[in-house]
Amino acid sequence: MRLKEKVAIITGAGSGVGRATTLRFLQEGAKVVCADIQSDWLDQTLEQVGGADDSVTGLRCDVSLESDLEKLVEHCVHRFGQLDIMHNNAGITGLKPGATTVDFTDSEWQKLLQVNVSSVFYGSKYAIRQFKKQRTGGVILNTSSVAGMVGFGSVLYGATKGAVNQMTKGLAVECAADDIRVNAICPAAMPLTNFSAAEDKKFAPVDQGFVDVVASIHPLGRIITAEDCADAAVFLSSEEAKNITGVLLPIDGGYVAK
Repeated sequence: MRLKEKVAIITGAGSGVGRATTLRFLQEGAKVVCADIQSDWLDQTLEQVGGADDSVTGLRCDVSLESDLEKLVEHCVHRFGQLDIMHNNAGITGLKPGATTVDFTDSEWQKLLQVNVSSVFYGSKYAIRQFKKQRTGGVILNTSSVAGMVGFGSVLYGATKGAVNQMTKGLAVECAADDIRVNAICPAAMPLTNFSAAEDKKFAPVDQGFVDVVASIHPLGRIITAEDCADAAVFLSSEEAKNITGVLLPIDGGYVAK
């Protein structure tokens, strides 16, 4: 019960890291507002935890829209009376198999920026306002990527995560006086989440041969799972990490240490 009496918002809660983190936060005693742009995925997450009740609720949210993030925080406070943890988790890869930087259009680039970068700004902005209003401190946890730390996959995706990393560190310093901690988890390859799957292959079984190849790029020889990220999210959101802020935590099986 490391998050007992804490209230958290998790964006991108309809699948992958967001869904796994929702489950772990509830197990640790938190109350959770799940948000996702995909209402059917959000419903599936709520079904897995036994449905909306006094501890968990869901709200459709387009994180690329500032107004949606503002309403999300307002909904959380109205529903549970407070906000303690803002998990800016939602993101997209913008994956175009075989494409290089010159193959991307401006509209594709703008969408990456809005979903991966602007959403973190919007979510953090309204969380910080609420934390300061409560005068109880708070936690902002961003889902970034090793692609924001080293060259890893898509250049443009990595650029958006590099921005998330810098925002994480800057906010950690800016908000420290108000006891607001800001950290990021930075996973490597996660083949068993929906994150990089094609739209027509979401939630579809993944070929074991592909999984083995992905595992082999990590020195520890294992893939990164959504549950790995959820465990790290619990720690960084708990009092056990009360003196940890501005950290970009690789969850990468040793990849960035190479």
